[in-house]
Amino acid sequence: MSAPKRAWTPAPAPKGFPPPVGPYTPAVRAGNFVFVSGQTPRDPTTGDVGHPEIAVQARRTLYNLKSVLAAAGATLDDVVSVTVYLSDEDNWAAFNEIYKEFFKEPYPTRTAVGCQLRGILVEVSAIAMVADSTPAPGGAGKGFRPDMTLY
Repeated sequence: MSAPKRAWTPAPAPKGFPPPVGPYTPAVRAGNFVFVSGQTPRDPTTGDVGHPEIAVQARRTLYNLKSVLAAAGATLDDVVSVTVYLSDEDNWAAFNEIYKEFFKEPYPTRTAVGCQLRGILVEVSAIAMVADSTPAPGGAGKGFRPDMTLY
């Protein structure tokens, strides 16, 4: 049976990253957008989550996010929206300090959710918007343009 034709394509996995442990794709490219599945603090080589401290796990998680984005042709500067899952809402301030090491102003939109996570303290998913390789008239990429009126 052949795979269904879709308007999006899976992005390649970063070098050294193992395949997903479930039925999902780590990142997909849909037009100008890159959608990244939840990244965790697992070291891609060893599977270790590191020290059970939010700063350690936040750095590894955001580094993993950066790696998946790079494999998909995007950077942290291309990220327009982030969703953060914290196993302990009291880790909010400590996570913010690490987050500012990876993202700079103007920051992307962000939602943070307190939730149960299996053996980890943080998980992060993101959406990035990258320049399209097919310029539209006037030099803008295909897709959303700041001068568009959306109704």
